[in-house]
Amino acid sequence: MIPVFREIQEWSSLRDGAFNGKTVGFVPTMGGLHEGHCSLIRRSLAENDVTVASIFLNRNQFNSAADFESYPANFEQDLALLQDLGIDAVFAPHYETMYPDNFTYVVKETSESKPMEGAERPGHFDGVLTVVLKLLNVLGPDRAYFGEKDYQQLRLVKGMVRAFFLSVEIVACETVRANDGLALSSRNRRLSHHARALSSKFPQILNTAADPEEAIRELEKAGFDVEYVEDKDGRRYGAIRLEGVRLIDNFTLRSLRKVGG
Repeated sequence: MIPVFREIQEWSSLRDGAFNGKTVGFVPTMGGLHEGHCSLIRRSLAENDVTVASIFLNRNQFNSAADFESYPANFEQDLALLQDLGIDAVFAPHYETMYPDNFTYVVKETSESKPMEGAERPGHFDGVLTVVLKLLNVLGPDRAYFGEKDYQQLRLVKGMVRAFFLSVEIVACETVRANDGLALSSRNRRLSHHARALSSKFPQILNTAADPEEAIRELEKAGFDVEYVEDKDGRRYGAIRLEGVRLIDNFTLRSLRKVGG
């Protein structure tokens, strides 16, 4: 069985004992695991002596209590999946372990975190960066793996690592998509059958529209509630809601496919 530890000292004993002198790869998760998470774990397994994943549903990065309460995580199912993948350890801390200060000390970024996700989800990135910094400090991995689906988050995590001189390599991994092109997400499973079929139009439109304005028009015409579509720093970002479920995606501008092209 995979060792599951909930206290920081348990990991310290493991790192100083059985894992001493070995390279450690880390995959942070909130549970609700899917093939996207699995791809991160497989890469870590291929590139490190030891792979550890965290399962911690971090309520401080949710700006909606309803979204937090409906997050589709199942600890036993997630643990079984991680067991099958063959990882070496799981860190599943209690809230009090991660936040002995009850979230009074917070990491804030004052520029790149403000638009897009930051504008739509006030405080979200404060929660993300704070918990990621804590996890990296606790686990001390050589490499940590993040998916490009949350590309704004990825940029912020890389920036934080540089700003605080952390000795960890942040490894960006390509977005994993379903056969119809929708980026895999834990929240996808909350969609009805009809909405799930419709959701494939989101990446299609985002990836083919001539500009953000056209993408917004086409997405709204298709029945999505659009939060934003923006071209920024060489990428096109978008966020929509469907049946109250929030989906995000992004593409590099050079990869956009024009209709008929």
